[in-house]
Amino acid sequence: MFATIAKEFTFDAAHFLPKLPADHKCHRMHGHTYRVELVFRGAIDANGFVLDYAEIAALWAPVHEELDHRVLNEIPGLETPSTEVLAWWIAGELRAKEARLVAIRVYESTTTWCEVTF
Repeated sequence: MFATIAKEFTFDAAHFLPKLPADHKCHRMHGHTYRVELVFRGAIDANGFVLDYAEIAALWAPVHEELDHRVLNEIPGLETPSTEVLAWWIAGELRAKEARLVAIRVYESTTTWCEVTF
């Protein structure tokens, strides 16, 4: 049997989008409370899990530490941190560590998000 599971996390960070025109509101420094959903798919093991949620939290912890309460533009690889770039950056940090990761969804607000799938 296979199943899909997900765990959600949040972090707060500031950013600006330097490639946008100077009069665009996102060109200026601003912040978000980002919401990140990590989605996993796999066989259900003898414990009844695809993956223990505690393992997912441990996988996320170093990424959270790197992003939370930071200026995203100062992180290598996030010099132009649109939601799309941020989602791919998170994917790069996590995908090699956990092959059952099949999607990452990053919410910039309650109404806007980007999803990366594998």
